[in-house]
Amino acid sequence: MHDLKVGEYDVLSFLSPDTLLGALVYLVAFITAAMLISRALRVAVRAAMTPQGHIDRTTISFMQQLGSALIWVIMLILYAHLIPVLRSMGTALLAGASIASVVIGLAAQSTLGNLVAGLSITIYRPFRLGDTLQVAAPTGTEIGVVESISLGYTTLRTSDGRFIVVPNSLAASQVTINLSTTYAPLPITVVIRVNRDADIAAARTLAVDVAKDVAGEKAVGGCFLTKVEATAAVLELRIQAADAASRDALRSELLQKLAQRFAAAGLGSGPERPSFS
Repeated sequence: MHDLKVGEYDVLSFLSPDTLLGALVYLVAFITAAMLISRALRVAVRAAMTPQGHIDRTTISFMQQLGSALIWVIMLILYAHLIPVLRSMGTALLAGASIASVVIGLAAQSTLGNLVAGLSITIYRPFRLGDTLQVAAPTGTEIGVVESISLGYTTLRTSDGRFIVVPNSLAASQVTINLSTTYAPLPITVVIRVNRDADIAAARTLAVDVAKDVAGEKAVGGCFLTKVEATAAVLELRIQAADAASRDALRSELLQKLAQRFAAAGLGSGPERPSFS
């Protein structure tokens, strides 16, 4: 029984927050708890962002970051309250906390402004993830798709793959044009030359069908007769690429399919053989 009490005493003294070893043990425990809770929050956010969810993904993504930050702040406060040394230090520094907060507030005006502006963007939602925006940048007017909205910054991706990082305070204060319903950021135009005596209507229909098979119906803008020459008729097939990375591959596949289908349809006869560029 005495040995049991001694062992119990040793365990309690080992876990005492008054000792350095105990403080380190509690630090590891609080960090682990914060990581697990943050991970659980991310899992819940992913579930909410599924197609079956009804929560706006811009808002839920922003709130995930805010929730993770709050979790770490709360864990830090609880840990400081548990450790006597930190608690007494906090009491001693309480008198200077107001002065420090004023100094920090003045030094971090832009950061705090970005945070408040980020909350404003989340609440009022002038734009969302996936929207196409036109903004003023040091390089001039830029157009990009909203990739992320964090606590401090909004990131846009341009059609050529560049990233534009806009502070939330600037994004909330400047005039921003939302082009989501009208702007086509990645157009692909394929010029088709066929024999002038060929069936132009059939050639246009065939080109559109090939484009739908390759890129999908929503991406096809149509096929139009743009020029009639002495021996050839010139058509333009217009489609939209989903992103910059797939643009070249999509164009390559489209040219290959057009050549195969036009040859199979017998539209390659005559002095002007079909060409695609």
